[in-house]
Amino acid sequence: MTHTDPEAPVLPRREGRAGHLLLNRPRAINALTHEMVHRLDETLRAWAEDPAVATVLLTGAGERGLCAGGDIRAVRESALRGGAEAAAFWRDEYRLNALIARYPKPYVAFMDGIVMGGGVGLSAHGSLRIVTERSKVAMPETGIGFAPDVGGTYLLARAPGELGTHLALTGTAVGAADARLCGLADHFVPAERLDDLAGDLATTEAAEAVERHRQAPPEGVLDRQREWIDHCYAAPTVEQILDRLHAVGSPEAKETAELLFGKSPTSLKVTLEAVRRARTAPTLEDALAQEYRVSCAMLHSPDLVEGVRAQVVDKDRRPRWSPATLDEVGAADVAGFFEDLGADELTF
Repeated sequence: MTHTDPEAPVLPRREGRAGHLLLNRPRAINALTHEMVHRLDETLRAWAEDPAVATVLLTGAGERGLCAGGDIRAVRESALRGGAEAAAFWRDEYRLNALIARYPKPYVAFMDGIVMGGGVGLSAHGSLRIVTERSKVAMPETGIGFAPDVGGTYLLARAPGELGTHLALTGTAVGAADARLCGLADHFVPAERLDDLAGDLATTEAAEAVERHRQAPPEGVLDRQREWIDHCYAAPTVEQILDRLHAVGSPEAKETAELLFGKSPTSLKVTLEAVRRARTAPTLEDALAQEYRVSCAMLHSPDLVEGVRAQVVDKDRRPRWSPATLDEVGAADVAGFFEDLGADELTF
């Protein structure tokens, strides 16, 4: 399963008892393409059956991060053409997320640097999720007119209190301690020790190797903010969440309200509904199927095309959302994003 082309976007290799998967698009912070999804899926399925592979390790090339997410430029271009390519990409990507979650061997992800969106899907469903002092973990979709996917709603719905709702709506990036608090990571290992840990995985059982290198992470921030976060985000609607954020009297809460005002009103309302529905999803696969409905509907919403334009294409950071206000997004509008896709439903 080793691809010999050094320019390939995924480089699988074997070292001792470990199979290494290197995401290899460093200039794009290893943003995920459909080809990469295919290569990862193919390799993981082969290694699951290979008795010589005891552990799988996922890393990213370059110094900036594991994976900045899906290739949202390609998603935007697909949306402008009707969306068929993006829908096919998500179908395969979400099935890959489910495969990682139920992988029969230890799956170790080095969540070093930027780990966002699709990068969370490749790592946070693994069995041994390693964060470092450089980790920045986020689901930032509301800022581009989209909604958390790749099983992100399932993970965030299971974070303590309303922390997951806060991260889903704001897209805030968290460090090592807060990623662990929210259930997105397991262990902290200093970045300078990752190479040593990777070396040990070639000869040692995965949990034992990680135990050898893990340390206590630097202090996080979310624990100190739990009181206002849990109070504000327990409100039933986005409008009431904003009212509580303004009323609570905390500078951090007020800053959060200002942050939310810049997000897509449609995305905020759909995301809140998606996370709350995901709380009762029996399995990750159920949540992924729900996310697939939402993602496909987002392809036909003006905000996804506009959000990616503003953040990534033109980079003017001035999206013109449509509808422009929360009041204009009604309950029926939100419900439309969750409608059954019939023959196009995501299955596993």
